[in-house]
Amino acid sequence: MGSTADKVKGAANEAVGKAKQGVGEAVGSDRLQGEGVIKEVKGKGQQALGDAKEATRDAVNKAAAAANKKL
Repeated sequence: MGSTADKVKGAANEAVGKAKQGVGEAVGSDRLQGEGVIKEVKGKGQQALGDAKEATRDAVNKAAAAANKKL
């Protein structure tokens, strides 16, 4: 999966997790709140993975550009 896809899925999971937490609080469901926290953390992890992939790609492209200038 590409960095953008990871970021989008991460944002979606984070939003769903926050919504689940809110519903869980509203109805008094600890289980639903817990599921929401897990989903939110998963989303944050996916976004971090997307950021890492993007940073790696940018670093590789920068190194390749520098190498091409020396040729």
